[in-house]
Amino acid sequence: MRRRLLLSTLAVALVAILLLGIPLAYATHRLIYEEAQQSLERETSTILGGVQLSLSTGRMVTADRIAQGYPGRYIVITLPDETVLTAGERPPKGAELLTASRSAGGIGVQVSQPAAQVREEALRQLLLIGSLALLGVAVTVGLAIFQARKFTLPLSDLAETADRLGSGDARPCRRRYGIPEVDRVAEVLDRSAVRIADLLAASREFAADASHQLRTPLTALSMRLEEMVEAADYPDIVREEGAAALAQAERLVAVVEQLLARARHDRTGTAEPVALDDVIAQQVEEWRPIFHRAGRGIRLAGERGLVGLVSPHGLAQILATLLDNSLVHGAGTVTITTKNSAGSVVVEVGDEGEGVPPELERRVFERSVTGGDGTGLGLYLARSLAVADGGRLELLQARPAVFAVFLRQAADIRRAEEPVVVGPA
Repeated sequence: MRRRLLLSTLAVALVAILLLGIPLAYATHRLIYEEAQQSLERETSTILGGVQLSLSTGRMVTADRIAQGYPGRYIVITLPDETVLTAGERPPKGAELLTASRSAGGIGVQVSQPAAQVREEALRQLLLIGSLALLGVAVTVGLAIFQARKFTLPLSDLAETADRLGSGDARPCRRRYGIPEVDRVAEVLDRSAVRIADLLAASREFAADASHQLRTPLTALSMRLEEMVEAADYPDIVREEGAAALAQAERLVAVVEQLLARARHDRTGTAEPVALDDVIAQQVEEWRPIFHRAGRGIRLAGERGLVGLVSPHGLAQILATLLDNSLVHGAGTVTITTKNSAGSVVVEVGDEGEGVPPELERRVFERSVTGGDGTGLGLYLARSLAVADGGRLELLQARPAVFAVFLRQAADIRRAEEPVVVGPA
């Protein structure tokens, strides 16, 4: 492309120079000859007038004085008495001359100039015009090279940027070149780079989220299967554990569907009236063996029969995250409390541990923020699931830690019951 731009610009410049230079050279050549002829005629008239004045005043006309006044000219003066005076160097015989003559009162004056002098002047002017034309061509070539680089280098950069985007390197170029059309292409590529970077980041986040979210149900499923193996001599227990393992598998499928929905940004229409007691009981049943092995218990308190607008699997995943967080970072008995609060139903999960460190208190729900060796995704994802169903997840108390899930209230079918303790006190 650079070569085509250079050749096309050079061709346009050459045509323009030829269209202007040839008529200018012809006009200059003709003008020089005409000016030389007119100059000879003016000199002839001047000499004639000077001779007439000298004769009328009685002064003598001398050839030397005339030759000094008009160097480079050959002058022939014929006086009334037929006397012929010559001034200047006689041209060689056969030399081409430019001549002008005039006579008045019996006086004749003829002034000649070698045509070679005029040709030399015309040649100098033609050489000047040619030099200017060559200079114009050189300037045109320089401008053409500059313009070609100005156009092709941005295109090379844009091609390199597009190639990087195709290879997965989604860094925007951020360079502008002062050419509106090229800058517009650069802006489009930069926007595309940002979108690709967002998509890649979303894909990486999805992979991290999936690995984190699938860990808990897979752990519970493994534990159920281990208990099935240990209880192989007891058919009733095997059936019970098999049903529990099947429930875990169904939960695992639901988690995968939720993650795919998050990847598609499709979170609408999932909330429905859900009895909180059923979801909490199911989570307690799953986590009871794990807490029991750790020498800890789970305590239920608050109002029973509450119904909230939430995705069943979403609430289960939120509670699983809070219980897992308490198991890893907390201590003592975990208390799950349900209650009504200003048109919302609230599920609180707290323990008796040291709580959230002061430096993490304001950032505990941020992505990749953790107080231990965890991934820092659990609370972030739990809050995302709550927000997706129109609720919210908050840290009510830092030390000891108490987290609360606020859900939209669907119905009020409360029944007060005594606290229930599951596991060792």
